[in-house]
Amino acid sequence: MKTLTNAEEQIMQILWKIGKGFLKEILDEIPEPKPHSNTVATILRILVDKKFADYEVYGRQHQYFALMSKEEYSNGTLKEIIGDYFDGSYKEAVSFFVERDKLSIKDLELLLNELKKK
Repeated sequence: MKTLTNAEEQIMQILWKIGKGFLKEILDEIPEPKPHSNTVATILRILVDKKFADYEVYGRQHQYFALMSKEEYSNGTLKEIIGDYFDGSYKEAVSFFVERDKLSIKDLELLLNELKKK
C-alpha cells in the first residue's frame, strides 16, 4: 500500500472530514500558518496521481474528493506497522502498548468486552 507524507495526510484528513471540496474550501480547513495555495494544489495533484483522491471539473475549478476511506487507509497502515514492527503479531503489538503504560489492563478488559458484544 502506498503511504502518505505528513502534508498529504493533512490534506486527506480534510477531504475525509468535508467529503468534497474546492481548493479554497480545503485551504479554509488548514490551520495557521497556512501554506500557499500553490503548495496545496500540488499536494492535491500528488494525491490524485497516487490514487488517494480524484476530482470533478466545474469550469476552471476542481472539486476534490477522497477515493480511499479513512478506515481503509487506517487499516492498511496498521497492517503495515504490525507487519514491519511486530512480525505480523497483533498480540505483540498489544503487549507493547500495555508494557509501556499506553494501554491499561482496565482499558484492555473494556476493549475485550466490546469485542465480545460484537
